[in-house]
Amino acid sequence: MKKVLIWGRYGNYGPDYPRNRVIESVLRDLGCELSRFLPKVSALADIEYSLRGGPRPDLIWVPCFRQRDLAAAARYARRHRIALVFDPLISAYDKQVNEKHKFATDSAKARKLLAWETKLFKLPDCLIADTEGHADYFHTTHGVAREHIRVIPVGAEEALCTPQPWPHKAADAALELAFFGTFIGLQGVDVLAQAILHYDGPPTHWRLIGEGPLKADCERLLAPLAGASGPSRVSFEGWGPLPELPGRLASADAILGIFGTSDKALRVIPNKVYQGLALGRAVITAATPAFLPALRADEEQGLLWAQPGEPASICAAVERLHQRRDEIAALGQAARASYEAHYSNRRIAQVLGEILDNQAAAC
Repeated sequence: MKKVLIWGRYGNYGPDYPRNRVIESVLRDLGCELSRFLPKVSALADIEYSLRGGPRPDLIWVPCFRQRDLAAAARYARRHRIALVFDPLISAYDKQVNEKHKFATDSAKARKLLAWETKLFKLPDCLIADTEGHADYFHTTHGVAREHIRVIPVGAEEALCTPQPWPHKAADAALELAFFGTFIGLQGVDVLAQAILHYDGPPTHWRLIGEGPLKADCERLLAPLAGASGPSRVSFEGWGPLPELPGRLASADAILGIFGTSDKALRVIPNKVYQGLALGRAVITAATPAFLPALRADEEQGLLWAQPGEPASICAAVERLHQRRDEIAALGQAARASYEAHYSNRRIAQVLGEILDNQAAAC
């Protein structure tokens, strides 16, 4: 039984963040014994762990977003010849400079942040990326050797995201599409709102679930469609307990994914896409390089494709789904099959098992 030490505070996201839950669940399924170290001061954590007399693990795993915990973890790992793995999920430089535009690319602060993070990303024996696009970004922007990067999809919590039964609906019932997320620009919810506003196809009920900075703007833009009797009807819903989400989505005919145009939006696959596929629902999302070419090749695998930043292409994808109303259940089954083949915990376990064996052996 391999002993894995989860090193670092989770910050605002906590161990309940979906990525962390999936990774820890799969590690346990692989027979690993997990322990958690929450240092009081990240910069001195190696000293703290030594003073506590913490047991020697076979591998140290620094969870997502915890760049600040990496340096001390690396010092401890090197001293004791322990394999170190870091799962950043995102680049702090990318988020602050390219997504939030907090610093200009050519500013001293941006260059300092890039240098700091680049140094950190080269410390672990293995750096995890969630998509090939992010792996390429870590390589080209931060100079991490490609052979030190492994791709592990975010996946879904399979105990929660199980295929949902199909409700009985009248033949002329409106198609029901569900978006759930944080209403941020990265996901292109503003693009989706424009698509809903201008949609004039067969009757469609658009359900937008969640909270976030762009929600109020979307509500104002789509206010005329709230409770409308035309081709588009919109309803906004707040977040509820996560365990209730699958039931809330059970009436959906398809899940709406990501439609943003930023470089980061083209590299990521959001939780909602993995969860939608795992629930056995077709997913309408932008055809970005984050998705495998085999999935982008057609629309027979449970994903219907739009173009990033193009509301008209979302409308077109919805109309194609209307044309296949008799096949929606089959598309849902295909979506689940795509999840099983490419993003399931079983696939994640294969990569994690290889990392555990290779990294532990190397040390």
